[in-house]
Amino acid sequence: MAFDVVMPQMGESIAEATVLKWHKKAGDMIAKDETLYEISTDKVDAEIPAPAAGTLLEILVEVNATVPVGTVVARIGDASEKPTGAAAPTVTAPAAAQAPVAAPPAPLAEEDDNSLEGRLRTKSSPLVREMAKQHGIDLAKVQGTGQAGRVTKEDLEAYLAKGPATSAAPAPSIAPALPAVHDPSAPTMGLTPGMAVAPAPAMPAFAAGERVKVEPMTRMRKIIADNMVASRRTSAHVYTVFEIDMTHVAQLRNKHKKAFEAQFGTKLSFMPFVMMAACKALRAYPIVNASVDGDNIVYKQDINLGIAVSLDWGLIVPVVKNADMMNLGGLARSLNDLAERARSKQLKPDEISAGTFTITNPGVYGDTFGLPVINQPQVAIQGVGAIVKRPVVITGPDGTDFIAIRQVMFSSLGFDHRIIDGAMGDLFMAFVKKELENSTFGLE
Repeated sequence: MAFDVVMPQMGESIAEATVLKWHKKAGDMIAKDETLYEISTDKVDAEIPAPAAGTLLEILVEVNATVPVGTVVARIGDASEKPTGAAAPTVTAPAAAQAPVAAPPAPLAEEDDNSLEGRLRTKSSPLVREMAKQHGIDLAKVQGTGQAGRVTKEDLEAYLAKGPATSAAPAPSIAPALPAVHDPSAPTMGLTPGMAVAPAPAMPAFAAGERVKVEPMTRMRKIIADNMVASRRTSAHVYTVFEIDMTHVAQLRNKHKKAFEAQFGTKLSFMPFVMMAACKALRAYPIVNASVDGDNIVYKQDINLGIAVSLDWGLIVPVVKNADMMNLGGLARSLNDLAERARSKQLKPDEISAGTFTITNPGVYGDTFGLPVINQPQVAIQGVGAIVKRPVVITGPDGTDFIAIRQVMFSSLGFDHRIIDGAMGDLFMAFVKKELENSTFGLE
C-alpha cells in the first residue's frame, strides 16, 4: 500500500513551504529517514527525511512550487504498485501560485485565526503582515491569489496601488506633506508653479545590448532582501564603534582552550567571550534588549542571542535561548551546534525565532568592523571586527607611556534611535569593552 508523503508543519506560524530540491527521482529506492527533499519556508530551509522505506512511486510537487502544509507531495511504496494519482494532482511551479492543490477552504469565522486557512489567508507571510501593518491594511479584506486564498506580497502591492480611495489604509497622523520644491533651473515640462513633480522612474538595471547574465533570486535571497529593506524603513539606524583590547581574552583562550575542549567537548573561539559580555551588558541596559510596539516599549525578560551565520546560499540567524543563564562552555556548545546544523539545513523554526539581540561577525573575513542592519523587531545589533595585532600606547602604573603590541578588535553597535539614544548605546558598548578587557569569564 502506498504511503503518502506530506508537506510537514515546520512551526505554528508556518502555513506553507516551497520545494527546493528532490534528492530522489521516481523509481528510486529510499531508506527510512534518508533525505528525500529540501524545503524553504519564511523562517528556515530544511532537509526532510523519508517517513518510510520503499520505492519513490511518484513526485506530486515540482521544484520551486509552493504548497500548504499537509499537502501530499509524493508517494512511497512497493515498486510493484501503480500510483493512482487520485489523492492529489501534481503541482508545478508556475501553477502553484495560481490555483489551490485541494478544494478551496470553507469561509472562515472572523475569530478563527489559528486554523490552516486562517494562517494562509489573514496572517500570510511575516513580510506581508509587516507591510499590511505599516499601511493599516486588514488582510482579510484583500483578495488573495496564493494557495487557499493566501494573500501574497504581489496581492498587497496591487491592493495598495489602487490608492486611498479603495484601500483601507488610514491617513497619516504625522506632519502634513511638504509642498513641492520648485527648481527654477529645471525644465518646466509644461508644469505650472506649485505643481508636484512625479518621481523619476527607476533606472534600468542594465542597458540594451549590455553583456549581462541574469538569474532569479533564490527564495532565501528574496526574504533577506525584503527584510533588510523593511528594517531600514522601520528603524532609525545609528552606529557607534569601540576599540577593544582583546589581549586579555586571547591569553585566557590560549591558556585554557585544551582543558576547555576536554571538559565541554567543543572548541573555544573568541565569540563565546563576546556573547557573555553582551549578555551582562543587556542585563545592565535592558532597553537594548527591547522592541518597539507602536508607542510602547516592550522590555524582553529573556536574553536570546541571535548569531548570524553565513551560508553558501545566504544568511541565517540561529538563536541561543536564555544565553545569560549559560556559562562559557554552554555558550560555546550552543553556538557551535547551531552553526553546524545551520550549514547542514537541520535547524528547526523555533531555533531561528524569538531572538532579542543579534551579534554578527564580519571580522572572520578580515573586516575592520561592520555596520549591520538591525534584525527586526529587535532594536540593536553588534558587529564584531577582526582581531589583529596593533601598536597601542599603554600607560604604566607609574604614569609612563610606552608602545606595546596588543590584540585589538573594533566592535560596532547599530541601534534604533527611536528608543536608544547615543549615550545609552555608548554606555552599553563601554560595558562590553570593560568586560572583555577585565573579566575572567569563570575560567580562573
